[in-house]
Amino acid sequence: MPYDFLISNETSSTGRVVHCAQLAGSSESKFVIGYSTMYQGNTGLFNTTVDSQKVYKPADYESRFGFWSYFIYPTAKAESKGSFSCLNTYDRAKFTFSFMQYAAHVPNGDFVKFLKNLLTLPNAGAYFPKLIIKESRIFYKDQNGTLSRLEDDNSTMPLMNYFNPSLSEIERQELICSARMVHWATNDPEHRRVQVETAIEHFKKNMVEYDKRFELNQIPAKVCQLVCDIRHQGRAKNDRIAAALNTGGDFEVAYRNLLTIGDTNYAERIKTIDSTISELQAKGLFSKKYNASDNSFIDT
Repeated sequence: MPYDFLISNETSSTGRVVHCAQLAGSSESKFVIGYSTMYQGNTGLFNTTVDSQKVYKPADYESRFGFWSYFIYPTAKAESKGSFSCLNTYDRAKFTFSFMQYAAHVPNGDFVKFLKNLLTLPNAGAYFPKLIIKESRIFYKDQNGTLSRLEDDNSTMPLMNYFNPSLSEIERQELICSARMVHWATNDPEHRRVQVETAIEHFKKNMVEYDKRFELNQIPAKVCQLVCDIRHQGRAKNDRIAAALNTGGDFEVAYRNLLTIGDTNYAERIKTIDSTISELQAKGLFSKKYNASDNSFIDT
């Protein structure tokens, strides 16, 4: 039976409009979907609330993913403080969700892969009853059974519009889709597992590509992590990264060089990455180096 959500809003103590939802026909409490905001002329939602019980903790996933669960952690902290219900609907992606902020505007990108995996879960029909997978693509199925493809190799615009019809106002469809995602992430550990699995698969795939470009074999994990984070955020292109790595094998200098990339505009993010890596190293959890032969990290 598809879930229905009762939508409401109120004004917070800071004067910001907060949008809430409650699962219809249940005794569950209301929960926050997101807060109204404006960004470069767009109107949308954001949710950066961190629930200590629903936040990414590498140790929770170490048995399944090994060191990779720690490798992605600095970026997760920088993206969302690890919040599994991190949401924004106000920028050009129209809909971004998860602890790694998967954005809906990229064809075959993280959000598309993430959503496809979500739609294979047993309770997917309760949250998104009109979305189905056919021939490896996401389709919308209307009340007459007619299918409309929402994404392909060239565009995700129909998918973006399904989750968020416009950037000029906050629509009911946008609120309902956001409520579904927040509730699902909060209440289902399998949803959170898919978030983590998507991130790790993405970073593993990227490490293969970055090794081809930057020759990262036997390079310390902290240097590799910074390369991944720079590319994940998009704060520099390959030539700038290659120049930072060109230190004649002095990995400490390479690490410090990478920390300077984007420091004018992204100082807080870089500080978070650096401090998180330092914390993991102090606990003996990040003393690894990359092994290109099998795309893994091994002890130094």
